[in-house]
Amino acid sequence: MNISDNRKLNTFSLAVLLVSGHYGLGFLLGTAEKALTLGAAGSLYAVSVGLGTIAVLVLAKFYWNKVEQIWTLLGNRYGSQVKILVGLISWSSLIGIEAVQIIAGAFILKVLGVPVLPSMVGLTILLMTISLLPVEKASWVFQALLGFNILALLYGLWVLHGLPYYLRSPLEFIPSLEQVSPWNLIGISVSTILLVLIDMKQQQFMVQAKDLGSLYKGCFLGGFLLVLLALLPSAVVVAAQAAGILPNGIDGKETIPFILSWIGGGPHQPLGIFLIISLVVPALGVGSNILRIQTKTILDFDILPASKNNRLLVTAVNALLGLGIALKGGSIVNLIVSFYAVYVASVFLPFIVYLLAEKGLYKFGESSVRVSLIMSGVSALAVLILTLSLPNVVLFGSVELSIMAIGIGFGVLGLLGRHAMEKNLPTSEVGEEI
Repeated sequence: MNISDNRKLNTFSLAVLLVSGHYGLGFLLGTAEKALTLGAAGSLYAVSVGLGTIAVLVLAKFYWNKVEQIWTLLGNRYGSQVKILVGLISWSSLIGIEAVQIIAGAFILKVLGVPVLPSMVGLTILLMTISLLPVEKASWVFQALLGFNILALLYGLWVLHGLPYYLRSPLEFIPSLEQVSPWNLIGISVSTILLVLIDMKQQQFMVQAKDLGSLYKGCFLGGFLLVLLALLPSAVVVAAQAAGILPNGIDGKETIPFILSWIGGGPHQPLGIFLIISLVVPALGVGSNILRIQTKTILDFDILPASKNNRLLVTAVNALLGLGIALKGGSIVNLIVSFYAVYVASVFLPFIVYLLAEKGLYKFGESSVRVSLIMSGVSALAVLILTLSLPNVVLFGSVELSIMAIGIGFGVLGLLGRHAMEKNLPTSEVGEEI
């Protein structure tokens, strides 16, 4: 089927899909967790997602015309090995997003009195089970429940007399960023915005815009709505603090579930329980879908036959990796952005090289891009593993900035070094060294 047959999205439909692709529990609970101590500045990550969705306008026409995803475009130009490498990096970056769903689900259930560790193990098993079932078409249920929670938060804002906090938040946001260190400010915002620019999750919607006008207006509207939504969880948390309803010592990850249960009359009342469960269900939906994508990515490499047993084995390994990261704990936002940074550090430079070649400005050879991708990917993953193992080891004042700086730095060295060899050595000799 020709892609033009699927290009039916108008401005509003595209904007809604772009919002639904980013508005999830990481966005919601991660913002609230930060807002407990930073107020409006807790919305930094979520606002960056919105700004990135607006910034993607610079690449919107390119994506719309090319249609294919980045790993396919890079693979077609620089070889199948590059496509596989980008696929592996994409797979590894999804481990962190999966871990966030496990963490979020466990802390939501904690409000109901369920211990965190058993919750994480139980949720991991449940995610594995759901991912092996043909439930892709149920995604609208998960999105509808998150939409329902937006309405619940707006109602909570009203009940807590927090509307003034929300209306003031756009004015207070930039001054409140003084509480965030410059390195963390740069690390979180830059890695998130760059990730959105090369995020295939939203590219799949952009190529379905019915025309360029709908594409541009849909991206702008989607980004604008995300910025508005980004300020909502932090305003609700600030209003709850002002109203004195949050218990002392509450974990930031619990604030939204606790506030929703309070709106429903408490965690032991039917409405309170329903509001909490309506948060858990989307976590199961997103987490199981990520597991499904990870498993498909690995099996698509044809390393293992695509049998039921191998699918179960790959799913189990992916789930255990996500559980392992979840058990490490830490801030939801920092965990998300750290894994984002690995993908950005690895893929952004080869993508820029591809764009330069497309514009006819400069061309690098296949081996140069391949070496660059290997060096950036390995070094970025090494920094991520190091910082997860030793949280106090931060080279540039920010984990995200450290991952990007080292990953892109090694990528540049690999690209230019290999390119110099290609220019100065006979082609056969360069080929033999790969």
